[in-house]
Amino acid sequence: MSLTHTIYNSAVFQQACNQFDQAADYLGMEAGLRERTKRPRRCVIVSMPVRMDNGTVEIFEGYRVQHNLSTGPAKGGIRFHQDVTLGEVAALAMWMSWKCSLVGLPFGGAKGGVVVNARDMSLTELERLSRRYMQEITPFIGPNIDIPAPDVGTNEQVMAWMMDTYSNHVGHFDPGVITGKPIALGGSLGRREATGEGVAWFVKAYLQDLGITPEKTRVIIQGFGNVGSEAALALYEWGAEIIGISDFTGGIYNPKGINLQEALAYTVTNKSLQGYAGGQAVTNEELLELPCTVLIPAALERVITEKNAAKLKCRVLAEGANGPTTNEADKIITERGDIELIPDVLCNSGGVIVSYFEWLQNLQNYYWTKGEVFDKLYRMLAKAKASVDETQKKYGCSRRSAALVLGISRVAEAKAKRGLFP
Repeated sequence: MSLTHTIYNSAVFQQACNQFDQAADYLGMEAGLRERTKRPRRCVIVSMPVRMDNGTVEIFEGYRVQHNLSTGPAKGGIRFHQDVTLGEVAALAMWMSWKCSLVGLPFGGAKGGVVVNARDMSLTELERLSRRYMQEITPFIGPNIDIPAPDVGTNEQVMAWMMDTYSNHVGHFDPGVITGKPIALGGSLGRREATGEGVAWFVKAYLQDLGITPEKTRVIIQGFGNVGSEAALALYEWGAEIIGISDFTGGIYNPKGINLQEALAYTVTNKSLQGYAGGQAVTNEELLELPCTVLIPAALERVITEKNAAKLKCRVLAEGANGPTTNEADKIITERGDIELIPDVLCNSGGVIVSYFEWLQNLQNYYWTKGEVFDKLYRMLAKAKASVDETQKKYGCSRRSAALVLGISRVAEAKAKRGLFP
């Protein structure tokens, strides 16, 4: 795919395509099937007029990209961020395709995004924008078409507004259209913790493979939002020491350990870590290069680059975020050979797995206990890890390539079996 001739042209979409091409080379995929599998199936661009609290009307731009619909309804989050681009959303949708297939879910990949700094909006403005976005994309989504979920800048409340908007449009309560909802509206127990819990599960599993015990594990997490904070809590309860955390305002480093409950309480009250006195203030960039056992980038993509990959001082790099490591950084880390990398499509798959559980519970109108949810989650994570480890040995490739080979091969097989519609 020539990026100079696609609307998705961007550095992050190029990154996703390069990863795909490397995995497709291992599979020996023929050109026609390769292009069908790589190229996004559909994209929607919407213009959203929203009345602000001061009476003015602002126009916001939003996107929804459905990358793959060959293996089931599309699945993927909705991101509210000021730097969202169509290319970024397309890359995230592509990674969702591989992630869903890798862990055995009957979904294709999708992603949504709105160009907005949600922190600058009042609650009523945010509700108007959320409902308008859902109204605009309603013709293209549904429980058997495309099922959104939360992502950066969105949460359970935003999902509740969107679900309500869709339900009003179709004329009946339809919780299966969206996941990551409040429990009172058909959300699943364990969904909020699922992505971070899954990241922690993989970290613990690979540390145990390396023979590293909890008391010898020191963790740094870039991104103290939902994913990062839940991963931190799960690893802390396991016995690891959390020595560095950060958010969009900067980071905190304390080699003696950070009081997580205190830090979480501070962010609830102050809406960020800025001013938190639980350690030494550092930048997000500096935090990534500090010595630790486990480094978890859990914020945005492309933060591990050719500029800092050689300076990393971790034993395990666990990708809680999507696409945090550039292609150039990947090569440097592979050549170093001293860092165990847990790739995003594997590492953060816990969120979409429990989203699948939520969707199932909505369709059945039968809800599980938290214990049942996590028991099923851990079994699926263990199966995915074993499959990736086996594929890595078979091809003699990196763990990322092994994970992508598995996810991509399953999507490609489905497309090949279905054939071309006349």
